[in-house]
Amino acid sequence: MSLRKFQCLLTAVALAALIGCSSTASMTTQKLDPLTAVTITFARLPLVFYHDQSGRAAHARDYIHLAPLEVNRGGTYRYFVWLGIWNTQQDSQTGGPRDGFESIVVIADGKPKVLELSGWTAASVGASEPIYLKPVASSSDAYYEVTADYLRLLAESREIRIRSSGSRGASYDPWDNQERALASLREFLHDVSY
Repeated sequence: MSLRKFQCLLTAVALAALIGCSSTASMTTQKLDPLTAVTITFARLPLVFYHDQSGRAAHARDYIHLAPLEVNRGGTYRYFVWLGIWNTQQDSQTGGPRDGFESIVVIADGKPKVLELSGWTAASVGASEPIYLKPVASSSDAYYEVTADYLRLLAESREIRIRSSGSRGASYDPWDNQERALASLREFLHDVSY
């Protein structure tokens, strides 16, 4: 190979690398369920909330990951929020139902809304496999049906908190900065077919 051809090839590779680096990855993704044939659109980054439990042990916290999904079954669209529920303590409840999450209250800019549980498995939304990866192996999945308009309200909110239900209900505050997760929620809303 001549020096000139080698330089041209090197230039082409460098340009391809620059083009690849300049593009941004999508914050939403879509998949076709292999068994149920529903198309599921979901955000890549969840909102993360925590409840301090330092009274139980140093650095003990309960966490909730919240993210949206759209389920398209032959042109019929349904919307859900997924919760990944876990804590930093070894918990006897692993991967199944969690007390206090049969319903939750989401407080967006001071406006509370009760969400009722649709189910603890992906089957409750029409999927044959989990949509979101579990934050930790012992976390539980929970799904709550909502409207696209409600997801829009969440995306436009300045402050979101969650409260679990039951006698041991707890308030969950946002963990750190949620701007990237909110951007993912906004992109999700832009991409879905409502």
